[in-house]
Amino acid sequence: MHTLLRITTPLRIPTKNAIFNHRFLRSEPESYAKLIEIYTHDRALHQGKKLHALLTTNGYARFNLIASNLVALYTCCGQLSLARKLFDKIPQTNVRRWIALIGTCARCGFYDHALAVFSEMQTLHGQNPNNVFVIPSVLKACGHVCDRVYGEQVHCLILKCSFEIDAFVSSGLIVMYSKCGKVEDARKVFDGMCMKDLVSLNAVVSGYAQQGLPNEALGLVENMKLMGGNPNVVTWNALISGFAQKCDRVMVSKIFRLMIEDGVEPDVVSWTSVISGFVQNFRNDEAFDTFKQMLHHGFCPTSATISALLPACATAARVRFGKEIHGYALVIGVEEDVYVRSALVDMYAKCGFISEARTLFYKIPDKNTVTMNSMIFGYANHGYYEEAIELFNRMEMEGVTKLDHLTFTAALTACSHVGDIELGQRLFKIMQEKYSIEPRLEHYACMVDLLGRAGKLEEAYGIIKTMPVKPDLFVWGALLAACRNHGHVELAEVAAKHLSELEPESAGNRLLLSSLYADAGKWGKVEQIKRRIKKGKLRKLQGLSWIDNI
Repeated sequence: MHTLLRITTPLRIPTKNAIFNHRFLRSEPESYAKLIEIYTHDRALHQGKKLHALLTTNGYARFNLIASNLVALYTCCGQLSLARKLFDKIPQTNVRRWIALIGTCARCGFYDHALAVFSEMQTLHGQNPNNVFVIPSVLKACGHVCDRVYGEQVHCLILKCSFEIDAFVSSGLIVMYSKCGKVEDARKVFDGMCMKDLVSLNAVVSGYAQQGLPNEALGLVENMKLMGGNPNVVTWNALISGFAQKCDRVMVSKIFRLMIEDGVEPDVVSWTSVISGFVQNFRNDEAFDTFKQMLHHGFCPTSATISALLPACATAARVRFGKEIHGYALVIGVEEDVYVRSALVDMYAKCGFISEARTLFYKIPDKNTVTMNSMIFGYANHGYYEEAIELFNRMEMEGVTKLDHLTFTAALTACSHVGDIELGQRLFKIMQEKYSIEPRLEHYACMVDLLGRAGKLEEAYGIIKTMPVKPDLFVWGALLAACRNHGHVELAEVAAKHLSELEPESAGNRLLLSSLYADAGKWGKVEQIKRRIKKGKLRKLQGLSWIDNI
């Protein structure tokens, strides 16, 4: 066992037998450090704690290498308070502790925490040459939280310390600017690189694709080819993804052809990118056709393919197709993947099959934010309001899964449907004060709907007037519907006026106002609206029964 633990290939030890294996370990810190890394990879918190207790007993927990690895273990398992307690026991001069905490936080999704720890590091050590080891992780965190201002400050630090010559740092800058929507700044960083490699090229191409600029990405790739660069499959797949998101079938076909001419064979990621692009643009029939073509060409779908296709079933309420894909996922062995199960939970919940969604939900061992949000939305939209709020409270109390803006949208939707004004207002408040989430249009629409359903129309209108952003059709639509239900003609006219500006070709809002006038006995107003609809040739959206699709 001693010999095995000293080899460079990572050792796989079944975590359930880990305590039994401890007795065979020799008394060397490197062996224990390797075992902690295995536990970190497997997120085996329980076994990691037992090993930590053993190391505390024999005194090895004081070794900086072991302590840093334990910090990474606890951070990866979401135990930030324990990680911080260990972190503070390591001498401040030790660089490894900073790398362990900041790097693991950025890798495991605790981006705000990573930035906070880096700020602390800067305060204590200033412009330390060892910053180069943590800066790629810091840039990653900036990109994920879209904190461009902080990212630019880090960029200044990079220039002061001459870290820009490091390929990992430059690539981190490119990714950060791309995720923050500043793809032109990412291009400037790329153009300023002395040695342009494929990693940095792919980062810029992906940035262009994500920002809806695939033609610029293609131009860059063509220029790099003229300079002797050889795009790889990642480069071509980024281009395919960019054009697929724009639903440009002609260019997608062209990229496939250029890819093959360049000696690079399309892979399953290439096909998955096309499927994902169609689904995002609600062209579900084309997504299903592409999936069939993919199978015809002999490619086996991955978990990413299945999770990309399932939303097409949820959007069109085609539960039969969803069940077929679910069965196929079982056959190819990807059904237990967390992203596939999350997509299945979302699909069944949106189609109204709450029992199936709940069963799959509780089978997921490590639930992420997306999974929790899908289940809360499913509960809220289908009358299970108490279950929705209970799951939200559990999510908040456990603190393992991060609450985001969609979590609060789902919880506020539940409050709106059940009419719990007090809870809704409390959630709206703590969202801003406790979780620092700025309210979005959907949050304001939920609050207007919540107050409107309860007949507090003036309060609902007051929220609209104090909004820092321009109200959209969902906000005004919620107010108009509430006015219709409670017979408030004056506010209904205000809402209808704004809706006519936002949707000048829609007759639906005018018909709703007309119904309100009819209830109030204002038949002259009803006749005026009908004449306007007829004269303006406004469209009425046709109803569609899901029964035909199911």
